Amino acid sequence: MKKIYLFSILLAACYLASAQSGDTTYILRPDRVFDGESMHTGWVVAVKGDKIVSVGNADQVKPGGPSRSIELKGTTILPGFIEGHSHLFLHPYNETKWDEQVLNESRAERTARAVVHARNTLLAGFTTVRDLGTEGAAYDDVGLKHAIEKGIIPGPRMIVATRAIVATGSYGPKLKNTDDIIIKGAAEADGVDALTTEARTQIGNGADVIKVYADYRWGLNKTAQPTFTLDELKALVAVAGSSGRKVVAHSSTVEGMRRSILAGIATIEHGDDGNEEIFDLMVKYKTALCPTISAGIAVSEYDGWVHGSLPEPERITKKKKSFALALQKGVTICFGGDVGVYAHGDNAREMENMVAYGMKPIDVLRSATSINADVFGYGDMIGRIKAGLFADLVAVEGNPSDNISNVRKLMLVMKDGHIYLSK
Repeated sequence: MKKIYLFSILLAACYLASAQSGDTTYILRPDRVFDGESMHTGWVVAVKGDKIVSVGNADQVKPGGPSRSIELKGTTILPGFIEGHSHLFLHPYNETKWDEQVLNESRAERTARAVVHARNTLLAGFTTVRDLGTEGAAYDDVGLKHAIEKGIIPGPRMIVATRAIVATGSYGPKLKNTDDIIIKGAAEADGVDALTTEARTQIGNGADVIKVYADYRWGLNKTAQPTFTLDELKALVAVAGSSGRKVVAHSSTVEGMRRSILAGIATIEHGDDGNEEIFDLMVKYKTALCPTISAGIAVSEYDGWVHGSLPEPERITKKKKSFALALQKGVTICFGGDVGVYAHGDNAREMENMVAYGMKPIDVLRSATSINADVFGYGDMIGRIKAGLFADLVAVEGNPSDNISNVRKLMLVMKDGHIYLSK
């Protein structure tokens, strides 16, 4: 990986040197192009500077000035993938448990790890991430985002949630000695006034999206139970919405999901207990689901389950059923795996699991590109191969609409017109 990375950065520098004049149009010539919605053969993609300037049949794309062709025989070009649920400041729980990461890893160490995670994510073809909480690392995701934007380090575009919001007493880490003051994994706030203040504080510190925990494992016997009332969630949505931002909700319970939907929350993360009533409500209110299948699989594996073996854990059976029902009901499905629970750079794992759980490969590709872009509010910038959008592109061997695992066979990664990986 180190050799590939160094070569990629050198290649990117060479590309920048040749492209900074703004004169040259680069014509990418693959076997097929997935534009974020449909697959096309005989198409090429023209890139100039940081933008896509033209896409379509090869005989119709005219550069109108100096041009250079990049031959990509045997490949499919797609929009750069958008990871919908990531935690760049976490690393796999089988390496270090979540509590230990939050309590005992220094902010410097966590940021150093996040820099590596950002690079690995980009080199895996994920040119944008929606990072849903630093889990105790305050607003360091904003600093990481700025470092990437300034070109200090390589990484994806970041849509950041900063601290996330939880009800007091609901979230971890928790110690048996309650007199100890400990770092919390998210910001505690209760009632309309406190939620308003916390949301505005996070926005002022750089949050692009507000994340709230609509339920959590704080019920009797550690069962998942709702945290905020419907009125509290409505107020939070109104405050964020007045700044043009969306609210997303961690929720797995029926009641937590119901309150989130009625409050106007944009996406529900996880949604394990979703039933017919809930999914019908999501369709009615145009609430999207980010299922995070891979996180549950990873946690079950860490507990000793062998993926695919029987009997399977209850959480796996439940997720399969709820995901199949969401598909049947026509719920908008976002792509997002809760990366950080498992390794950054292995983001494609969620694509494979979505297919294994019944989603068509072409629909998974849409979820990871145009659907995520539209649902997150960035459809006029990324998520499609379309003139005027940023030149965030990947090329993979073969046709991923036939075999989703082909998304792992990367031949090219481009972000903002800069090439970070080329084989």
